[in-house]
Amino acid sequence: MAHGKVEPFRIAIPEAQLADLRERLQRTRFPDEIPDSAWDYGANLGYMRELIDYWRTKYDWRTQEKALNRFAHFKADVDGFGVHFIHEQGRGPNPKPLLLIHGWPGSIYEFMEIIPMLTDPASHGGDARDSFTVVAPSLPGYGFSDHPRTRAMNIQAIADIFHKLMTESLGYRRYASQGGDWGAAITSRIGEVYQPHLYGIHINMIAIGPAEGRNAPELTPEEKVFLGNMEKFRTHETGYQWIQGTKPETLAFGLNDSPAGLAAWIVEKFRTWSDCKGDVEKSFTKDQLLTNVMIYWLGETINSSTRLYYEARHHPWRLKPGTRIETPVGVALFPGELLLPPRHWAERAYNVQRWTQMPRGGHFAAMEEPKLLAQDIRAFFRDLN
Repeated sequence: MAHGKVEPFRIAIPEAQLADLRERLQRTRFPDEIPDSAWDYGANLGYMRELIDYWRTKYDWRTQEKALNRFAHFKADVDGFGVHFIHEQGRGPNPKPLLLIHGWPGSIYEFMEIIPMLTDPASHGGDARDSFTVVAPSLPGYGFSDHPRTRAMNIQAIADIFHKLMTESLGYRRYASQGGDWGAAITSRIGEVYQPHLYGIHINMIAIGPAEGRNAPELTPEEKVFLGNMEKFRTHETGYQWIQGTKPETLAFGLNDSPAGLAAWIVEKFRTWSDCKGDVEKSFTKDQLLTNVMIYWLGETINSSTRLYYEARHHPWRLKPGTRIETPVGVALFPGELLLPPRHWAERAYNVQRWTQMPRGGHFAAMEEPKLLAQDIRAFFRDLN
C-alpha cells in the first residue's frame, strides 16, 4: 500500500482457513475439571464443550462475514502502518466525525449494532441532527490492522496513529472520540494531547486516575471504598494482565494454535466482565461470542493484541502531576463495569461535563446495551461545537 493511501477493504477469508479450523475443533483435547466447580477455576468445561460443539457443527462464518461487510471497510497507510477501519457516513444535516475505539478482548465487531444507531439516529428513535459519521478502526495488532513489528506500540503511539488517521488520512479538522477498555485509554490520551481538534471525548470506562493517585489529598469516603474495590479486583481478576503484560509470547503458543484455548481465554472474560449475572448467554449469543473470537483466530492476532499489555506496562502513560484532561468529557458508567469510581475521583483526572450511571450493562457496553450507549453519546455531543 502506498504511503498515506486509503484503499477499500473487504473481509474475505479463504475457505482453506475455515477447513483448517473445523479440523482443529474436531481434534479438541479438553482439560479435566473439579466436579461442580462452575466457573471458579476459569472457563467452565461443560459450557466450553457446548460452545465448541456449536462452533464445529452450527456456526456459519460466511453469514457473519457478510454482515460485517455491509459496512464500508478501508485500510489506510499511516506512517507506514496499515490501519483497517470501518468508515460509515452519517445520515443527517451535519454529521460529526466520531472515532469509535474498541479494546481487548473485543474488536470492531462490538460496534455492529451501535454504528447504525449513531450514523442514522432518525431510523432508531433519535433525531437526524444527532448523526455521526463513524470511523471505527481495528487497533494495531487487532482484527484486520497490521501487526506491529517494533516495540512501544502503546497507548500514546496508538493515539497518535488514530489522530493522524482522522486528520491527515481522512481530512477531518475536528472530530469526536469514544471508547471503552483500551479504547477509553486511547480516547483519553487523544483528549489530553489533541484538544484543539476535538469536540469532546466520551468514555464508558474511567481509564486513568489522578496523577496523585491514592496519595491525593483528602480522599473522600467513596474514594477510599473505590480504592479498596480496586485492590480486590487486582487480587482476584488481573491474572490475565500479568501474563499478557510480562510474557505474552509464551501464552500465544497455546492460544494461536488451539481455537478451543483461544475461545476459553476470551469467552471467560465476556462472562466475568458483562452484566450477565453468571450466565454469559444472557448478554451475548453464541454467534456473537464466536464471531468476536473468529476475528482473533482468522487474523492470528492473539499475540499481537495481548502485546499491548506489555507495551503499556513497559512504556506507561500517566498524567503529569497537577494536570488533568481538559477536553470536555462525557462518562457513561454501566453497573457491570470492572471498576466504578465515584465522580469526584474521575474529576481529578478529567473535565467531566456529563456523568451517566446506567441502569444495566457491563464492560462491553456497545454490545450489551447499544441503545443506552448510543443515546448517551448523542446527548453528550449534541451541544458541543
